[in-house]
Amino acid sequence: MSNVSDSRSGVRGDMAGHPDASEMSARYDRMMGGRDVALVDAPVFLVGLYCAVSPWVLHFTASQPALVTHNLVMGIAIAVLALGFTAMPERMYGLSWAMCAIGAWVIVSAWVVGSNPDAGVVINNIIVGGLTVLLGLVCAGAATRNRRT
Repeated sequence: MSNVSDSRSGVRGDMAGHPDASEMSARYDRMMGGRDVALVDAPVFLVGLYCAVSPWVLHFTASQPALVTHNLVMGIAIAVLALGFTAMPERMYGLSWAMCAIGAWVIVSAWVVGSNPDAGVVINNIIVGGLTVLLGLVCAGAATRNRRT
């Protein structure tokens, strides 16, 4: 391990004295461009995972086979968006409006895709879709705010 301490005083040096500190700080700020909603990435991912596994959690795999496939695909799509938000935030937050649309679709899909769904399936899709819309609006708001500055 390299020794970055000041050999004269024995105290570790900080980056303030580095000749490229301001340039490195500006580059870091550019790279992390829309990261004021970084805490939203994990909940979006978890909502996507739950949407994907919800047919097995709520045991409607036999009664709603079309909705099983639908929730699996929508959950994977939401989780992939979350991974994209984490990996390339400055490029992906433009898709947060698409996440809002996915959430709205998940809400109505219980009636459109499903065949006579019971209350548990309906409530599940309303909650998952509502959370997806809400988190998408948070991401979209942050992306809009960052484009203005």
